[in-house]
Amino acid sequence: MIDNSNDTALTFDAAQREVLRLVAGAIIPPAPERNMPGADDPAILDDIVASVGRDADDMHRALGLLGAAGQGDALRETAPGSVLAQFREAHPALAGVLSLAIAQCYYRDTRVMVAIGMEPRAPFPKGYPLNQGDWSLLDPVRARGPIYRAAKEEGTPT
Repeated sequence: MIDNSNDTALTFDAAQREVLRLVAGAIIPPAPERNMPGADDPAILDDIVASVGRDADDMHRALGLLGAAGQGDALRETAPGSVLAQFREAHPALAGVLSLAIAQCYYRDTRVMVAIGMEPRAPFPKGYPLNQGDWSLLDPVRARGPIYRAAKEEGTPT
C-alpha cells in the first residue's frame, strides 16, 4: 500500500512529470521482446511520484536542474557527454536519489516482477530463496575483531 499523505510528493507539475518520464525511460527503457514495460510507463511514474516521501525536495531539485539543462530527446540520451551523464557527474547525490526512486518503483511493479520470474507479493512472511555465498569471504572481518567500544552496563561505575 502506498502512503499518499505526503503533500510535497504530489506537487510535481506537468513539466517536472515530463522530465521524470523522459529520464525514467532513458534509465530503464521498455523491452517489448521480453514483455517488460519501461520505467516511463504511466503506472510506474504515478508510483514514483507517490512514493518519493522524504526525498521530495531532492527530486524537485533534480527534475528542475534536468529540465533546465535539456528537453525532449536531449533527456533520452545516456551516452557520455549527454545531459544525463553530465548531471550524474555534477550532482551524484541527486542522481542517486532519482535513480533509486525510479529503480525501486520499477522493480516492484507487478508486470515487471512476473516478467523476471518473481511471484508478485511482499517478501515477508514467506521470504525469497537466496543462493548461499562463500561465507569464508568474511574471515578477514572476523579476524579483525570488534571495532567498537563496548557500552557500559547500567549500574556499573564509570
